[in-house]
Amino acid sequence: MIALLTVLQFIIVIVICIAVLLQKSSSIGLGTYSGSNESLFGAKGPAGFLAKFTFIMGVLLIANTIGLGYLYNHAKKDSLAEKIKVESNASVPNTPIVPSIPNSTSSSMVPNAPKIPNDINTTK
Repeated sequence: MIALLTVLQFIIVIVICIAVLLQKSSSIGLGTYSGSNESLFGAKGPAGFLAKFTFIMGVLLIANTIGLGYLYNHAKKDSLAEKIKVESNASVPNTPIVPSIPNSTSSSMVPNAPKIPNDINTTK
């Protein structure tokens, strides 16, 4: 059943691509076909028919995708995420080692500011 729906999915996608390419755009694009085809679809041309057809095929694509997802999830009870084995490495510590910051109250670790001679600081 899943194989049949997968083949149907590919067929729907190809049909949607063809239907979109046949539609006329503002710059005509790939929708250039003879004017005699327009009489087949009516006075407005194929624009209304192809737009409705594309919409219907899009709805079928969404329904088929949901059906495939439902059937695949019931057929496959296990998940790839459940098969992943997590190996613990004893050589790697659990907490990062943070270097210790010297205590700012200790005067022996803090350098002194340079001494400026008094005659330079006086204003005249």
